[in-house]
Amino acid sequence: MTISVKVRYFASLRECMGRGEEEARLEEGSSVLQLWQRLAAGQELPPGQEFLAAVNREHVGMQARLQDGDEVAFFPPVTGG
Repeated sequence: MTISVKVRYFASLRECMGRGEEEARLEEGSSVLQLWQRLAAGQELPPGQEFLAAVNREHVGMQARLQDGDEVAFFPPVTGG
């Protein structure tokens, strides 16, 4: 079974990905890391780029499991200025 999640990118990740948000479909039980690996495949991201993730506006680890309808945000450790 597949699920659908809304993905949002912030700060430098938005620039690297070339978009601010998108919808993604993936297998039920997938982790945040699996989602990121799929989305980042083929993108030209700076080596060593670190980022954080949030699911439904709560910081999570990369092994957090996703559910249908979740909103996932990826952002660098320091944003704003």
